[in-house]
Amino acid sequence: MEIELLRDLATPNSAKILLCVVDGLGGLPDAETRRSEMEAASLPNLDRMASDSVCGLTVPVGYGVSPGSGPGHLALFGYDPLKYEVGRGVLESLGIDFDLRDTDVAARGNFCTLDADGLITDRRAGRIPTEETTQLVERLREIKLPGVELILEPVREHRWVLVLRGEGLEDGLTQTDPEREGVVPPPVRALRPEAERTAGLVNDFIEQAQKKLFEQPTANGVLLRGFAKHPDFPPMPEFTRMRTGAFAVYPMYRGLAKLVGMTAAPGGGNPKSKVDEVRAAWDDFDFFFYHFKPADAAGEDGNYKAKVAALEQFDALVPELRSLGADVMMVAGDHSTPAQMAAHSWHPVPFMINSTLGERDRVNEFTETACLAGALGTFPAKEVLSLAMAHANKLMKFGA
Repeated sequence: MEIELLRDLATPNSAKILLCVVDGLGGLPDAETRRSEMEAASLPNLDRMASDSVCGLTVPVGYGVSPGSGPGHLALFGYDPLKYEVGRGVLESLGIDFDLRDTDVAARGNFCTLDADGLITDRRAGRIPTEETTQLVERLREIKLPGVELILEPVREHRWVLVLRGEGLEDGLTQTDPEREGVVPPPVRALRPEAERTAGLVNDFIEQAQKKLFEQPTANGVLLRGFAKHPDFPPMPEFTRMRTGAFAVYPMYRGLAKLVGMTAAPGGGNPKSKVDEVRAAWDDFDFFFYHFKPADAAGEDGNYKAKVAALEQFDALVPELRSLGADVMMVAGDHSTPAQMAAHSWHPVPFMINSTLGERDRVNEFTETACLAGALGTFPAKEVLSLAMAHANKLMKFGA
């Protein structure tokens, strides 16, 4: 549903909506077991919930399109990801509560590992601890660029933020992260003539950074992606007429929530502590976004067993999440991250919605194959929000 129509139809009431996003939820059959991670995992609580819900599969962006986490989540929040685009740098900046100005250009940085020939051997430098990233960022802050202020901030593990501040800066830059290993990181290129100066500044930064990191055993290179300025999105609380709260451990997902006008709880903690925070804030919001990251991290690492364990970790939290008493509770994913691919993929994502106003289908387990037979079918993820609001009786009738 279009945001303008949601704005016209939204009507407030006391119903509570809980959206649980299991990052990277979907997977593919393992070569040995012939079962996906969801099929291999023991998920009794999710299966029980599925038997009491209506299920389906969501397409985050479009058929065959592998989404980043940004568009994957924006779709679940009701924003058409093809219309509302945002760079990863903005999300990371907002996620650490950085005061990003309208003229700033921000990018997401990764420390990576390069071999003697400059080829990437690990895009995430072994997921070095945040403390090491903080020390390395401090070293990179010594770099000077002509005519602009260079701002660097650590985020979490191998991640950090690069912000260029000054006059005449433009986004519209290619990324240096090829999103695969065994190749040399490409230089930044301008996608339009007015961004040529900014591209040159970033390439200057990369050249100086490589020299400062040359002797590091693991984090001896940098990758940059998601160059962007702060976009102007319609606030979710305004067009839904709901008080919206976000509960996420990782900064980027706090950034996504803040971008769309949600009130974001402090970051850090762990999945269990975030459930406790949701409970403590139950009277403060009408819509709750709860984020669970470990499944995606395991999938990106190509670790099938770790992803199975992560899914079981989430399943153990389901009884407590259900005990909150939401009128509408959904379990969704922003995208699939099959361990077999060690990357985000285009595969539709399992989804279920449970409410007192919802029908039931014949699905009695929460897997990719089972959800394929669900009553909701395969549908665009951008329709999740309107579906939730309808099940919460928060939408008026359309037309006379």
